[in-house]
Amino acid sequence: MKSESDGRRVLLISNSTLYGSGYLDHAEGEIRNFLGNVGEVLFIPFALYDRDAYASTARERFQKMGYGLESIHTAADAQQAVTDAEAVFIGGGNTFRLLKALYDSDVLQTIRHRVAEGMPYIGSSAGSIVACPTLKTTKDMPVVQPPSFEALGLVSFQISPHYLDPDPSSTHMGETQQERIMQFLEENEEPVVGLREGSILRVQDGVVTLKGATTARIFKRGEVPVEIAPGSNLYAMLGEPASTIGTHV
Repeated sequence: MKSESDGRRVLLISNSTLYGSGYLDHAEGEIRNFLGNVGEVLFIPFALYDRDAYASTARERFQKMGYGLESIHTAADAQQAVTDAEAVFIGGGNTFRLLKALYDSDVLQTIRHRVAEGMPYIGSSAGSIVACPTLKTTKDMPVVQPPSFEALGLVSFQISPHYLDPDPSSTHMGETQQERIMQFLEENEEPVVGLREGSILRVQDGVVTLKGATTARIFKRGEVPVEIAPGSNLYAMLGEPASTIGTHV
């Protein structure tokens, strides 16, 4: 019998659009390789206000890659749509709005169950953060209030997408992203992956692989941050992510 870690397949993208390219252009190769022979993707557009426009953008892009796409916001039964889905893609936007809508639609547990069964999950930006135990490493404004900060828990670590390194020449006196992550670790145990633009994490077969052309920075409580090169397996540093599936909320 397969364990959850045997079947779980998760692709976490730092950003949907990379400077100098179009929507998901930089991630197309990884998405195609990840989805394989999937015919249709269920899109969850909850992170943006205009769900129709967002779904139209995503549909056009996935059709160019050879995949059909339906949006959960037009489904008569959101839970059934997830149950029937071949794969799920959650796009970026405001993480608080996204998580609240996932609670309101009552699909969190259904997504967890399907991912544990092996359904491919793709997240980008906010969609990557909600795959983590909580949304505590988001930089978004809390424009709405979800019932809880607890998210899907598909992986045991946190992601800080769009990670920017401190600029020693900057005159801006506000907190850097690194300082905010350090503050998170003062209160929380989960390690954090500072995922730079253009970077992707692929979680499959008990392996957590960094994809893309740039390094990632790993933050752990009480330890000096470590740079990880593309192609590296982050499993040893981040622990077994599948062990958290279904344990949150």
